[in-house]
Amino acid sequence: MAFITANWNPLGEAFYRKTELYEMCWNLRDGLRDSLVAAAPYGGPIALLREPLRRSPSSRPQLEIYSASGVGIASFPWKSGPVVQLGWTVSDELLCIQEDGSVLIYDLFGSFKRHFSMGQEVVQTQVLEAKVFHSPYGTGVAIVTGSSRFTLATNIDDLKLRRLPEVPGLQGKPSCWVVLTQDRQTKVLLSNGLDLYIVDNTSCTAVVPPGLSPQAGSVVHMSVSFSYKYLALFTDSGHLWTGTSNLQEKLSEVDTKKTTTPRQMVWCRRPKSQQPSVVLMWDRLLLVAGVCNDTIQFPLEDPCVLIGELDGVRIISSTNQELLQEVPLVCQDIFKIASMAPGALLLEAHREYEKLSQKADEYLREIKEQSMLGEAVKQCVEAAGHEYDTNTQKSLMRAASFGKCFLTDFSPDQFVSTCRELRVLNSVRESSVGLPLTHAQFKQMTVQVLIDRLVYRQFYPLAIEICRYLKIPDYQGVSRVLKHWASCKVQQKDLSDEAIARAVCVKVGDSPGVSYSDIAARAYECGRTELAIKLLDFEARSGEQVPLLLKMKRSQLALSKAVESGDTDLVYTVVSYLKNEMNRGDFFMTLRNQPVALSLYRQFCKLQEQETLKDLYNQDDDHQELANYYVTASYKEKRLESRLSLLQSAVDEYNKAKNEFAAKATEDEMRLLRFQRKLDDEKGAGLLGLSLQTTQVRSDAVSIMWAEPEHFQATMEALLALGLHKQAEQLYRDFRVPDKRYWWLKLKSLAEKEEWEELEKFSKSKKSPIGYLAFVEVCMKCNNKYEAKKYVSKVTPEQKVKAHLAVSDLEGAADAAIERRNEAEMGAVLSRCSASDRLVIDRLNRARAGAAKK
Repeated sequence: MAFITANWNPLGEAFYRKTELYEMCWNLRDGLRDSLVAAAPYGGPIALLREPLRRSPSSRPQLEIYSASGVGIASFPWKSGPVVQLGWTVSDELLCIQEDGSVLIYDLFGSFKRHFSMGQEVVQTQVLEAKVFHSPYGTGVAIVTGSSRFTLATNIDDLKLRRLPEVPGLQGKPSCWVVLTQDRQTKVLLSNGLDLYIVDNTSCTAVVPPGLSPQAGSVVHMSVSFSYKYLALFTDSGHLWTGTSNLQEKLSEVDTKKTTTPRQMVWCRRPKSQQPSVVLMWDRLLLVAGVCNDTIQFPLEDPCVLIGELDGVRIISSTNQELLQEVPLVCQDIFKIASMAPGALLLEAHREYEKLSQKADEYLREIKEQSMLGEAVKQCVEAAGHEYDTNTQKSLMRAASFGKCFLTDFSPDQFVSTCRELRVLNSVRESSVGLPLTHAQFKQMTVQVLIDRLVYRQFYPLAIEICRYLKIPDYQGVSRVLKHWASCKVQQKDLSDEAIARAVCVKVGDSPGVSYSDIAARAYECGRTELAIKLLDFEARSGEQVPLLLKMKRSQLALSKAVESGDTDLVYTVVSYLKNEMNRGDFFMTLRNQPVALSLYRQFCKLQEQETLKDLYNQDDDHQELANYYVTASYKEKRLESRLSLLQSAVDEYNKAKNEFAAKATEDEMRLLRFQRKLDDEKGAGLLGLSLQTTQVRSDAVSIMWAEPEHFQATMEALLALGLHKQAEQLYRDFRVPDKRYWWLKLKSLAEKEEWEELEKFSKSKKSPIGYLAFVEVCMKCNNKYEAKKYVSKVTPEQKVKAHLAVSDLEGAADAAIERRNEAEMGAVLSRCSASDRLVIDRLNRARAGAAKK
């Protein structure tokens, strides 16, 4: 324990310690002198630009990107303008702010992504200073120009520039300034001589920090905390004022005895901090000042850079990297000399147990007597999370494991989760990975963001192992990593398409949540079309294959895939695309090679594009369908000449198709139309529209062979209704209308018109082909029993009973049934009898009984 506390430094009631994170892997010849350095928080990458304002075209500065451990990631000569500031976004993208107001954005590997400008007026006035900050809206950029005006962009991903009001009396750049984010508003706090101003969107307001000594002098340096809640001001007299960033409350004021302006000033504050402090750095000195009057001083040998973190400050030099932080209270309780905290006693008990000493039992008894064994285990587990040294972690976790063996109702969840999290943290802290995260940073960042950062840095095997170890669901873990890996794999130019496709298939397989179409789209964006097609072969969903194939101009392959899918909507989508992209001849030839697509397109044309349908049939020499098309088109024509012309075309096509029956039926239709026209001219009968009307009722009649009987019947009915019997007779003879059909039509027409004499004459004209029961039934439908009885005697014996029953003649029906000795007919008559028909019932019953004896 004495060794662990050897590097602890007291500050008020708290202790501060420096923990070495890395011996830097880089080899910087001149250290960090004359360099612009930016490091991302949460153990992020480091960007370094030597002599950023060098303007000589023959000797360009070099922009270098390293991991937090100093492992080189990217390096390239800076060919653009002089750089004022570097910074990192929350997604580890590098921002390079130039003198002319241009902001260039690069990814972690030095690839240029995009750029934007901080305003046209900045080109003339130049940027004097710039800062990159983080707000609730995202990553922002603030600049001050040669005209002493501030311009803000609170979110570079949704760029909206805001030019702040002028500051009274400001000439050039201010002595110092910071960006504050309060209540979702972004403001600038600046110092101009002895005055402090807060500038927002609409106003510039002079402010005075509460409790600042009158002899403090002018503010020459200021710093805002990691959370933007606290503010530190350093004056030219060496006074350090700390308070809330809204300037409503003072925390402390310390005289540092240093009148020179520090090179950097950063807050060092962790969550639940006992002693928040500010770290100030001069060329050869690092000073930690808290809310008390005490300070901690560390000598510096090389130039350093301070990076504020959630729970401390990273100190980066040319040789190593350290973490300065307040020692967590639980670690103080366990490791302080002569500590009697439960965690300290449990740790000592475990050490004695490993020595096989009976003192272990004494320490355990002391903890149990205080009923603090559960608390002791929790303290050891919590302290292990705050320790960076793996040996210290193991000692604490073994002590916790030893203590929980004596507890019966202790939940192991915290112990298990801390073990897992420490294993993950230790793996990413390795120098080869270079993510020096503390446990507090890890909890704030979340596992998902850590996986994203590993994937972004292309540590795919480690990311997959962590996902599996933490049992993250595939679609959030392994599958997401594999998808990103595959997207990078397709960009490797030194491998063949076949090799990459095979590697992706073997690695990705059927992993849930991974879309081969997304990977193929990435390959296509990289100009590897053939690789994209090979990858699409592994995609199980045709709906994902087809859009990309169309985008790649592989329309015929897209059509084949759509047909194979069996999805008609998808086929229609491809066909519609092909129709717009190809000339008509090529389009039709493509469809001929895909019968399913051709059939679907024909169905579409029947409803939407009739003329295209005609062209299709002509292209295929499909005379039968072309004839059907002409027939259907004829139904839509109102002029007789046009209809006859189309029907004649149909006859010609039917003859070519050797369909004699359809050709004959179509010719009959043409004769019928001419017959109707003739009668219209002579009698004004209005028959010509009947063919069209009846065909419209039968919208599925695509051939005249189905519509013709309806046309004859409608015309015949119209002639009979108009009393044009001679013309109806002529139609009957000329068109060889079947006798039964003609007799039925005339029978119903005469009965409906109540021309009973004509009906009787008609019945006697010759033997009825439809029998005479029909006459009886039609007369009864017209409510004329008298006329109906005239035809009962003419009915055949088999239909006599029905005829008598139709006219309600029960006695006649009974006589006919008894005469025929038909059991079923006698039963039918009985069913129609009522109680008043006793004589008929008796006769029928006797007849049935007699028939039964025989």
